[in-house]
Amino acid sequence: MLSLSSGAGRFTGRCAPVVRILLTLLTLAILAAPLMAQEQAGGEVNLKLPDLDQATFLGGIGGRTLLMGGLAISALGLVFGLMIFVRLKNMAVHSSMREVSELIYETCKTYLATQAKFLMVLELFIAVIIVFYFGFLLSLEAYKVAIILLFSVVGITGSFAVAAFGMRVNTFANSRTAFAALTGKAFPCYDIPLQAGMSIGMLLVSVELLIMLFILLFVPGDLAGSCFIGFAIGESLGAAALRVAGGIFTKIADIGSDLMKIVFKIKEDDVRNPGVIADCTGDNAGDSVGPSADGFETYGVTGVALITFILLAVPDDTVKVQLLVWIFAMRVMMVISSGIGYFVNAAIAKSRYSQLAKMNFEAPLTTLVWLTSILSIVLTYIVSAKMIPTLGGDDSLWWKLSTVISCGTLAGALIPELVKVFTSTNSRHVREIVTSSREGGASLNILSGLVAGNFGAYWLGMTMMALMAVAYAVSTTGLGILMINGHPEAAAVFAFGLVAFGFLGMGPVTIAVDSYGPVTDNAQSVYELSMIETLPNIESDIQKNFGFKPEFERAKENLEENDGAGNTFKATSKPVLIGTAVVGATTMIFSTIVALTHGLTMNMEKLSLMHAPFLLGLISGGAVIYWFTGASIQAVTTGAYRAVEFIKANIKLESSAKASVADSKKVVGICTLYAQKGMLNIFLTVFFATLAFAFIEPFFFIGYLMSIALFGLYQALFMANAGGAWDNAKKVVETELRAKGTPLHDATVVGDTVGDPFKDTSSVALNPIIKFTTLFGLLAVSLAVDLTQKQGANFTNILSAVFFAVSVFFVYRSFYGMRIESDAK
Repeated sequence: MLSLSSGAGRFTGRCAPVVRILLTLLTLAILAAPLMAQEQAGGEVNLKLPDLDQATFLGGIGGRTLLMGGLAISALGLVFGLMIFVRLKNMAVHSSMREVSELIYETCKTYLATQAKFLMVLELFIAVIIVFYFGFLLSLEAYKVAIILLFSVVGITGSFAVAAFGMRVNTFANSRTAFAALTGKAFPCYDIPLQAGMSIGMLLVSVELLIMLFILLFVPGDLAGSCFIGFAIGESLGAAALRVAGGIFTKIADIGSDLMKIVFKIKEDDVRNPGVIADCTGDNAGDSVGPSADGFETYGVTGVALITFILLAVPDDTVKVQLLVWIFAMRVMMVISSGIGYFVNAAIAKSRYSQLAKMNFEAPLTTLVWLTSILSIVLTYIVSAKMIPTLGGDDSLWWKLSTVISCGTLAGALIPELVKVFTSTNSRHVREIVTSSREGGASLNILSGLVAGNFGAYWLGMTMMALMAVAYAVSTTGLGILMINGHPEAAAVFAFGLVAFGFLGMGPVTIAVDSYGPVTDNAQSVYELSMIETLPNIESDIQKNFGFKPEFERAKENLEENDGAGNTFKATSKPVLIGTAVVGATTMIFSTIVALTHGLTMNMEKLSLMHAPFLLGLISGGAVIYWFTGASIQAVTTGAYRAVEFIKANIKLESSAKASVADSKKVVGICTLYAQKGMLNIFLTVFFATLAFAFIEPFFFIGYLMSIALFGLYQALFMANAGGAWDNAKKVVETELRAKGTPLHDATVVGDTVGDPFKDTSSVALNPIIKFTTLFGLLAVSLAVDLTQKQGANFTNILSAVFFAVSVFFVYRSFYGMRIESDAK
């Protein structure tokens, strides 16, 4: 049978040909370096930050001094997150539940350790590329190359560290939530997961701000561009790997565990099922590690994109400083507003729900999102009026910029409301799925879910368009005076970048409600796996040691209903993150356009459908998005097949004993193996496709970047909403209709297993994939242009063909190398 160690060995063995290919390509590239040496670095590495004390704020405070205060507030946010972590750790919990959560954490640690090794391999590969590109091709000084390398390590380490922290917090919170449910009160089932989420959200955003403020304040201005590029590459790489691999892992485990309910007619989280522990590990790998790393990267890359834009497109140094200090002041303010919103909402929720046996778990979460959003918007106007009353000689721009950024903040609250229309247990779309399943079984269940996904993509897409249209309209009222040559096009793109910035305006709360879901999901499992109801004298034990009489049935009901709320709010954060990626990508793409058009003065006609390469690039982007969707689901399919195969062969239904830890770890090993195999194929395809398309023709590549953003947006919205609707349709059947084990339940389980890779693998991974492609592409297209000028178009076309052939090889492997192989000889 497959163990985790043997799985890692098989993974390493199968990677050997890939490693040889990579080394061969790198060797050829290094041998070609003398032909490609450049006289001067280009792109973002040459960006120089102006002196932050060139502008003063709030009656004479220098920009540097003001941002030092931001460092202090970020440090307080970090302390806030750690304090909640300690509080969760010290909460009361029965030993039977603690043992289960610690077993889950042990398997999580095994997964994380394997992922850490995988990330180190990717970082070494990227390190070679960085040294080759910046050192050989751009001829940067060695210390600058070392700085880029250092901050790429900081970026990937940051993504991994916040993900590991989130996993530890959630594995504390799951057992504490399960035990608190025994009080018979609904409020603790809501309060503990939200505390865990705020701990992760506050720490994540605070660490990100501390790193970026450190670069702004303490790194010399001529090196800051290098630091930001290195940091952004590292965190994008980490987030892409953790998001994709985590999404594949969690759905292999989830499907493998869920299908046993149909095959053997056993309950969810049956202790005899060795897939349950892997499912719990997957909840953390996919729904905690992935979103934490993704949120960290999204927050950082959006900031880097705006910094890059301001330095490229704003000619006046004083205005540059004003805008740079202002956007970071906005982020610091939003940390404060998130903290205030959380405490005010906590007081309201406690007064309303603390003594109730039942509650609507979605209601206080909705209140938190809206309260924080409104507070952030109000403070945006107040702080902007005080900080930038005059900008570029115009005393009206403060409220115009505030309005633009508030469009994004409003989106952060409005989008979750729309998502609930399609995914909430109370939504008519979810009820339609349940109704269609009564007579139509799994077939109509799946069709109704597809309907929900498509309608959701329409309404969410139109909402994003409307908010961006408002931002565009505001940008036409004077923002152009700040831009290079007064270009209104630049003002519009800046407005879109600020909308993306505003999407994460209440970042800690967005992350908190997303992290709520894996805790509620795990809490159910911990309750069942602890077998607490069957322990001798358990009622008197809890009464004596914890001071209350346990209410087992009510606890199970509350935990199950709360899981439905967790499913809904996991679904609400996905469009926010993908929307941020797509809207923010416009800012990064514009940075490339500025360089290619020499400050928007040349080649503007090539940004048109009349320029054939641009149109071909648009077509190519769509193809890559659909390949990615298929490749990620194929990895889940094959892994789930192997997991089901193992579970069916080893589950012991004749006994009431728990599945062995060894068998559970073997399922975890299967999930890890196929997650990494799938991730490797995906990453290398994306990497070499980006190089290939950048080298074909610059404006082909611009079309490609725009295409993956737009196709990716709607693919992700469709899949996230459809998956969330299928998931909660099953939850309605289980909690409200109490129809477990019936044909109706079987139909909804099938729908849920189809939706699993939709919502938690393909859709969510598109976000970091789009950002990594865009960020890495900025470097690649700059290199391609320089090479074409010095070596001719034939040379770059040959390189493009080679890179494309390599990418197609991994596209081929992503299906034919991942097929379900028959054991028959």
